[in-house]
Amino acid sequence: MTDDDVRWRPLSRRELLKRIGGASAAAAVPARLFLPMLPAEALAAEPGQGGAASAGAPSAPETLTGAELATLEAITGRLIPTDASGPGAIEARAARYIDRALGGALAASREAYRSGLAALDRHAQTSKGAPFLKLSPADQDAVLGDLERNVGTGFTPGAAAFFGLVLSHTIQGTFCDPHYGGNVNFAGWDLIGYPGVRIAVSADDQRLGGRPAPTHKSAYDYPMFSGKRPARASVDHKGRHDAE
Repeated sequence: MTDDDVRWRPLSRRELLKRIGGASAAAAVPARLFLPMLPAEALAAEPGQGGAASAGAPSAPETLTGAELATLEAITGRLIPTDASGPGAIEARAARYIDRALGGALAASREAYRSGLAALDRHAQTSKGAPFLKLSPADQDAVLGDLERNVGTGFTPGAAAFFGLVLSHTIQGTFCDPHYGGNVNFAGWDLIGYPGVRIAVSADDQRLGGRPAPTHKSAYDYPMFSGKRPARASVDHKGRHDAE
């Protein structure tokens, strides 16, 4: 077995589509990726964005620090990278989705992110001589590969668990309904060929081999769905969280 056999690499466009069902089988994507995941306040709505801000308008962190969010964004950018075929997790603003969710539905993972991001930077400094943000893409991939193989200290419960946590949430943030802060400009849905929520299906849409035109609408752009801002979760002194 060579080093190339065990070295972690970011997901290629083809590998990503294979994992989640392919552009021609968007229905194979786990339904929870398209359902409301985050009980936190919706962002100010913009026409056609389903409540999501544009990719070119950075927002202040809601839960993490600015440095933590910058590192997290770099991680997501290596997990689902931008390539010649189109945008990836950075353009979809997956890191923003995670930051917001850590103050809501994912509040139980808040400390795992804070300690995990610090541990990742320490491992990057020790193994590659610089914090994660300052590493080359190849060295960033090498650090992430270490985590996937459970190499690294200071992670709770372990490096591999933290890697899996961030990967799972990056996928959520890339393919969620844009109402919840990720999938900005429908980058994730366009990537996999998911045409979006629709309340009527034409005969052309039902033809075998057909590819319905994307609606580029959030579920919350339709009046039949509630646009009410969901409750934000609170965490008590025992670590339990409930919607306020």
